[in-house]
Amino acid sequence: MKNSLKITFAGLLLIGVATFYSCSKDNDDTPVVVTPPTLYQKLGGTTMVADPNNPSQMIEKGRLGLRSVVDSTIFVIAADPQLQPYFSTLLSEVGSGNTTNLAILSKNLTDFFCVGTGAKNFTYSGLSMMAAHNPATNPRMAMKANNAAMDKFIGDVVIGAQKNSVPNELIGEVGTLLESLRTQVVQQ
Repeated sequence: MKNSLKITFAGLLLIGVATFYSCSKDNDDTPVVVTPPTLYQKLGGTTMVADPNNPSQMIEKGRLGLRSVVDSTIFVIAADPQLQPYFSTLLSEVGSGNTTNLAILSKNLTDFFCVGTGAKNFTYSGLSMMAAHNPATNPRMAMKANNAAMDKFIGDVVIGAQKNSVPNELIGEVGTLLESLRTQVVQQ
């Protein structure tokens, strides 16, 4: 009788342990929440790669991609007669060999796009979009933007992205991000 009690007790213990593990979190029916990748992750995310501008340093692949698009877009804008007037101060500086503010613009825009696309390792510390595009608060901005200039800017960003082989679906997501800023940028 003692042996059968021991066996029964051991059996019940085994069943109890099995039941406990079968009811654990790993096997419950709670739906798993899958977070879709951010645009930053789709653009390369936090994978570290060599920085072509400074091969002794590493850079996040997502940031490198965004910086490349930003830099290409700046050159597209510089050649765009419709947008040149907005950047007359910057273009004059670059024309005289001073690229300091060009580098600042590239960094600020890259930071802005990194944060706007979901990067976690960067912050944007530049002016708000409203202040950055208002000549009263940003004397580097020659005049207030209108809808046509915003449309042209978005088009130039698309060209900059295409020059860097960004897939069209991701270009569309960048366009959506830019379009969400229209009310802050367009002030006339």
